[in-house]
Amino acid sequence: MTDLLLKPSVGTDNPTPVRGGKVRVLLRDPSLIAGAVIVGVVLLAALTAPVVAAVIGHGPNEQFPDETLDATGLPITGGHGFLFGADGSGRDVLIRTLYGARVSLAIGIPATTIAMLVGAVVGLTGGYFGGRLDAALSELTNIALAFPFLVTALSVVTLNRGTAGTTLVDPIVVVIGIIALFSWTYFARLVRNSVLEIKSKPFVLAAIGAGSPPWRVILREILPNIAPTIVIYWAVQLPVNIIAEASLSYLGVGIRPPTPSWGTMIANAQDTALYQSQPLMLIAPAGALFLTVLGFNVLSTALRNRFDPSVVR
Repeated sequence: MTDLLLKPSVGTDNPTPVRGGKVRVLLRDPSLIAGAVIVGVVLLAALTAPVVAAVIGHGPNEQFPDETLDATGLPITGGHGFLFGADGSGRDVLIRTLYGARVSLAIGIPATTIAMLVGAVVGLTGGYFGGRLDAALSELTNIALAFPFLVTALSVVTLNRGTAGTTLVDPIVVVIGIIALFSWTYFARLVRNSVLEIKSKPFVLAAIGAGSPPWRVILREILPNIAPTIVIYWAVQLPVNIIAEASLSYLGVGIRPPTPSWGTMIANAQDTALYQSQPLMLIAPAGALFLTVLGFNVLSTALRNRFDPSVVR
């Protein structure tokens, strides 16, 4: 145990703390702990949604009108085994909120990851080689930034419609593609600027002078040094993309009912106005969305302040 926490320093008899010291420093950061706890709760909710549904016996799209609707047809707020009550169709709000976390993360994480990979390739290529290639990739980035998000999303969704209300491609895949299309540009600019700054460093010039091919210099000298910044920005961009998915679903161009999504749940509560008699129809998905975005924002900010060398402390 002592060997893991202490490592002898060269030229002295006193051991120097290594792993244990770093862990203790991280545990002293309240923002980092708070963000990690909130994100952990959201991830746990998403992972255990099927288990909770199986234990309670309520599926996300199952309807229980006899137990959840009163004599006037209005949904109950709680009781009869429905902790958060039910919506206008007699579906369990709690279960649908938990499944909404799965949808948001299943879209936000792949979309942000794809955007990060595409942006990193574009930024590394343009930043390292420069010249006309860099100018062309920069113009491509500017063109992508010029497209209006909502108009493009509406156009893509319209093109994805088939006959009789069907879709040609799974809506989840379409939403992931739309969000990634508008996210990679930010990663590309970040990576390009980082490469321009680091490629003039002595260790990079030494590798180039030694005859290393460009791909080797990029992968072994440049990428490892900017990878922490890219990963931190991934955590910064993720909550933005989760909000984008919820916004698209709220406007009816994202996840289609009856698949539970926080955006569609909020839209349904407002369209039917049933949140006036059953406020948890609106509070549950909106609160879950707020908590998720808050957790990732707090965690990413704490990580950036701790590990990003460009942040002035």
